[in-house]
Amino acid sequence: MSTGLIVAFALLALFGIYMFYSVRKMKNMAAVPESEKILTLTDKNFQAQTKKGLVMVDFWAEWCMPCKVMGPVLNELAESSDFKARVAKLNVDHFQQVSQQHGVRGIPTLILFKDGKEVDRFVGVKAKDFLLKQVNKYA
Repeated sequence: MSTGLIVAFALLALFGIYMFYSVRKMKNMAAVPESEKILTLTDKNFQAQTKKGLVMVDFWAEWCMPCKVMGPVLNELAESSDFKARVAKLNVDHFQQVSQQHGVRGIPTLILFKDGKEVDRFVGVKAKDFLLKQVNKYA
């Protein structure tokens, strides 16, 4: 076996070990406490909370690692005076029918509603600056 092949296998093994411990660490990562300014949506209050004004709804689940990554970003947006939308969250495990009605297939999905109608959608982890810029176009 050539030296180059041995080095490649060693690097691959090290990468595998690194990924194993990284995923294990992320699974044990605690969720960031939610800002008091973030609305918690249910099947009962979803329409009433999204029908007026600009509302960004985070469709999420407790087990979703990218959703946990979005937690601090959403907290910052909810607390920011520069952000012109209200921030709300809907747990897709608890309210599957609502997420199905809105065509949510992957999480995190952020849907921006203006006066009850969807005007934009963002899937996956997004940066605060990106969301701020996108949402403020509709303000």
